[in-house]
Amino acid sequence: QVQLVESGGGSVQAGGSLRLSCAATRYTASHYCMGWFRQAPGKQREGLATIDRIGTTRYADSVKGRFTISQDNAKNTLYLQMDSLKPEDSAVYYCGPPRSICVASNNEYYYWGQGTQVTVSS
Repeated sequence: QVQLVESGGGSVQAGGSLRLSCAATRYTASHYCMGWFRQAPGKQREGLATIDRIGTTRYADSVKGRFTISQDNAKNTLYLQMDSLKPEDSAVYYCGPPRSICVASNNEYYYWGQGTQVTVSS
């Protein structure tokens, strides 16, 4: 099974930016779709963004216009550029292949990494 390692999280002030990375131990081409989701304490898992093999991207309304998902297949790495961060974006962020359908709202994933913590202060 492919192992995923998320990184790039940290603490920033509202309005700041972070770039998350998701490195795969081997090529994830077997998955048509890859995505990001987040989990905050006491809240439901939230699907954020997906990108398919041909580069089509989809975003949840909560992050549309602020977050950008991208991938570098040569490096087996998935990215999430997060701009204009808000305190409500604070959560642990995970990457992986979504189950069933490649839409941002899908919060069911086949597997994911250990996550990376993002904390946004006001």
